[in-house]
Amino acid sequence: MAGGAELSYTALTAFCRRHGIGYAPPVPAGRYDFTPGEEMQHDTSPHDLELGGKKRRVQTASAVLCYSRMLFFQCYPTFRRFDCKVFLTEALRYFGGAAARTMIDNTHVVVLRGSGRDMVPVPEMAAFGERFGFQFVAHAIGNTNRSARVERPFWFIETNFLAGRTFSSWEDLNQRAREWCDKVNSTYKKHIRAVPRELFAVERLHLKPLPSWIPEVYRLQQRLVDIEGYVALNSNRYSVPVEWIGRRVEVRETRDKIEIQLDARRLVTHRRIAEAEHQRVMLAEHRPPRGQRDARPDPHPEEQAIVAAAPELAEYVAGLKQRSRKVITLALRQLLRFVREYPRAPLVGAVEEAARYGLYDLDRLERMILRRVTREYFLLDRGAEEDD
Repeated sequence: MAGGAELSYTALTAFCRRHGIGYAPPVPAGRYDFTPGEEMQHDTSPHDLELGGKKRRVQTASAVLCYSRMLFFQCYPTFRRFDCKVFLTEALRYFGGAAARTMIDNTHVVVLRGSGRDMVPVPEMAAFGERFGFQFVAHAIGNTNRSARVERPFWFIETNFLAGRTFSSWEDLNQRAREWCDKVNSTYKKHIRAVPRELFAVERLHLKPLPSWIPEVYRLQQRLVDIEGYVALNSNRYSVPVEWIGRRVEVRETRDKIEIQLDARRLVTHRRIAEAEHQRVMLAEHRPPRGQRDARPDPHPEEQAIVAAAPELAEYVAGLKQRSRKVITLALRQLLRFVREYPRAPLVGAVEEAARYGLYDLDRLERMILRRVTREYFLLDRGAEEDD
């Protein structure tokens, strides 16, 4: 120092702290108190575990009732909006009711725009909350203390539930997680000096009751049955009857099932594979026994309509089914449109020319038809023009 005194670094920094030199005094931490049924907090955190003999990372979704500290969590391969609604539905069923609000950490799964008090939820998620009588709120960015009720158990889950455990499947993992929550919620907690299950007996009376009927969370998608008789979803393929090949179907994905529907009377149900595993799931009734074949299905209705309207095109249709680069159903629909929209003579002439050169590109065939239509139906009377 300037006076020649020699001080250790720790002594110098302690002196600066006591006199407020270059050091801001600590601000006392606040405390959040909640009344029964006032708030539930929800968040996710990645964890590593052994599942099905493989090391992998999962997304752990957790929900905690702020008054009683009742805990519920489940694990998912990914956590998107569909998974969020599935988890929250399970959590509310586990608690037997809903708190007035659900605190989140500005996750894009729920947030449409804004953050903190200005957060606006996605309409789909806002409607989901209204169904159970709660609303989503978000804490300010960086203010993790506001969601400490749900943040704190993640460390406990990692060091207690996941430590030393292996799981055979997603069903095994989540069933054991539920059983572990039952045990933990019935255990005395020193930091709250109470048992969560006993506090929950009081809080449950203040939760909003669940609807008398809770609709199953689902996700609808449209798919086209491929040439092998499968429907692709999340890289996995699910079998359907061979008569559905080339047809458009509606896929209804729920937590446990995949329902593939062709029409009001024809429906196929599969067990849902939770993650993208590039698997093929085939039901025995969708394939004939080895050595036996069912009778060939009738031709496509489009093919029947084409041959009925223009028998001259039968040979071209047969070649189109073998050599078209498009899905055969779509190609036949396009050719049927030609038959219905264009005059017969230019159509047949263009098809015969295309067949002679082995041309089965229907876009080029349509241009050939249009050239013939222009040449034969839009001729100008040049003699009349000269008289004028």
